[in-house]
Amino acid sequence: MEPTFRASMNWLHTWAGVVLGGLLFAIFWMGTLSVFDREIDRWMMPTLRLALPEQPVSFDVLRPSIADAARARSPFIAAILPTERQPAIRLAWREKSGLVVRYLDPTTGVAVVDPGTRGGSGFLYPFHYMLHIRAWDIGIWIVGLASMAMLALCISGVVIHRKIFADFFTFRSARKPRRMILDLHNVAGVLALPFHIAITLSGLIFFYSIYFPSGWKMFYPDRRAFVVDEISDYSRPRLNKPGQLGSLDGMVAEAQRLWDGDLPRVLVVRLPGDAAAYVQVSRPYEDSVVLSGDLAYFDGATGALLHQRTEMRPIATAQRFVVGFHLIRFQHWTLRWIYFGLGLAGYVTIATGYFFWLEARRQKSTPLQQRSFRLVEGMTVGSTSGIVIATLVFFVANRLLPLGATWLGQERGALEICAFFLAWLASFAHAWLRPARAWIEQCWMIATLAVAAVGLNWITTGDHLGRSLAHRHLWAVGGMDLLLLLGAGVAYLAAIRLRARPR
Repeated sequence: MEPTFRASMNWLHTWAGVVLGGLLFAIFWMGTLSVFDREIDRWMMPTLRLALPEQPVSFDVLRPSIADAARARSPFIAAILPTERQPAIRLAWREKSGLVVRYLDPTTGVAVVDPGTRGGSGFLYPFHYMLHIRAWDIGIWIVGLASMAMLALCISGVVIHRKIFADFFTFRSARKPRRMILDLHNVAGVLALPFHIAITLSGLIFFYSIYFPSGWKMFYPDRRAFVVDEISDYSRPRLNKPGQLGSLDGMVAEAQRLWDGDLPRVLVVRLPGDAAAYVQVSRPYEDSVVLSGDLAYFDGATGALLHQRTEMRPIATAQRFVVGFHLIRFQHWTLRWIYFGLGLAGYVTIATGYFFWLEARRQKSTPLQQRSFRLVEGMTVGSTSGIVIATLVFFVANRLLPLGATWLGQERGALEICAFFLAWLASFAHAWLRPARAWIEQCWMIATLAVAAVGLNWITTGDHLGRSLAHRHLWAVGGMDLLLLLGAGVAYLAAIRLRARPR
């Protein structure tokens, strides 16, 4: 402990940021991109650049895929129905080899060519909350630790800044780099402070049952019993007898009657192929923050209504509201862009915190401390510009690798992910090998890769920026190209500024 409370908070703010700042940066970066994960999917999956059908699709087009899931004895097959953000029907079920994902054209019901990539929703979004470390939920625990550190950084930051509101209106771009960086850190931090606290806390609440399992283990024999009581869920056991599935369109029509004409958002056939099969139909929740719509369960054979959920326990509703706030699944483009901008503010806050720490110690450290300084500087470069480079390499690899590509037994999607991690590791190595030029050269690399990604999208798909913006169903692709070009411009200006700066 330091002599005063404010000094102790300053120590906590400094070292929590230095030790966990790189991890927090990766989490914030991936979380910010995940705001538009479905749009990134459209860019990375040209076969899914479809127009949303004017007429509702017949749900009987799902039958061939349901039969495939039944042959694999999958416990379920889930169908996410077309929306403006994802106009294709997305199917998922489990086989011995793992999760199978299939996309259907919403107009014809014909399976589209396998995109051959995990895209934004399959790679960037899971990285945000579990770092793709699945064993024993280690990744989720690591992200939880980083989230606690982020809350500590937010609170300690308020304590150590005595003139927090004055700092918000102060940015001295003409002053020395250290002063300018601190001003930018303060402005970005204060501007998005409520959002950073709320988004971090809601992320912790998201996984409350993992972080605090004793809360439900004390009162329920297993997790399934807890979920049934918490959200009024329904299930029944497999009979191990073959069964036929009735009319899915009839079940959906009955659900629409119950919901005043609302079309379902998700349709799940549970125990497909079994005599006990039943169908879960979910009401859309795009007009609500609470991440839960009404559910209706129908007998698979007869179509009779088995159970209807219209409300949950009050505490479950509160938890789903917090989770809905975090996931932003509701349909509101203005709020989505605000989330994106505030996420980038978190990116800037963490990065400038690192830069300020480095500037404060660049000339004052002893020869022994210089080694530690170079280590932290290399970690900073790799954690900030390095992960941006890795993400752009992920996009470029997606456009360069042909569909069906394999290498060393790895499929195309895995190769893209390998390219991401190899590029990220290379950025750390480059930062340690060329410390004097690392920032400049990596900014040039970001600008080059971003422009290359836009050019490769045009070459490989024919969807150039003008065409994308002229067709409504390609707006997501055009928006992605615009952001890539804007990012290239920012990186170019940063490289010019850094090159002109004396060292």
